[in-house]
Amino acid sequence: MVDSSPADEPPDTLTDTRELLLGYLDYYRAALLRKLDGLPDDDLRTSRLPSGWTPLALLKHLAFVERRWFRWGFAAEQVDDVWGDRAPETQRLHVGPDESAEQIRRLFLDECERSRKIVAGAGLQDRARSGGGFNPPEHQPALVWILFHVLQEYARHVGQLDIVRELADGVTGE
Repeated sequence: MVDSSPADEPPDTLTDTRELLLGYLDYYRAALLRKLDGLPDDDLRTSRLPSGWTPLALLKHLAFVERRWFRWGFAAEQVDDVWGDRAPETQRLHVGPDESAEQIRRLFLDECERSRKIVAGAGLQDRARSGGGFNPPEHQPALVWILFHVLQEYARHVGQLDIVRELADGVTGE
């Protein structure tokens, strides 16, 4: 389970591709939560950027990234809503006023756990199943590609959150 306690990067002696990808993915999942820890609700819901996303909306977005890429995309699960991180009228990242920070955190943790189970039951070279988010069928990436893609998305967003957190309250670093 991902928590927000300080985590080290995977060791530089690690050479197993699967362990390396999963280790870094969990490292960035935990970094995301650490960067949100201690922000009051107002700061979680306030944008400091012209694009308008908020820290809480970023957390929700990454929960839906997990859902889209692993459950809907790779496992071809029929999920209720794969774009629930976006406002229907603008398609921008969005958190409703009735959604609490704890609900969004729980959603994120649940999606991470589901992703972990899907990945545990598959090989890195396994291709996404038919009937999911990848169409046409000849564009069904291997799990290794999906893991790398999701990892780079986390790295990018956690870096963006570094800046937003510094603008919010001056906190920098881990």
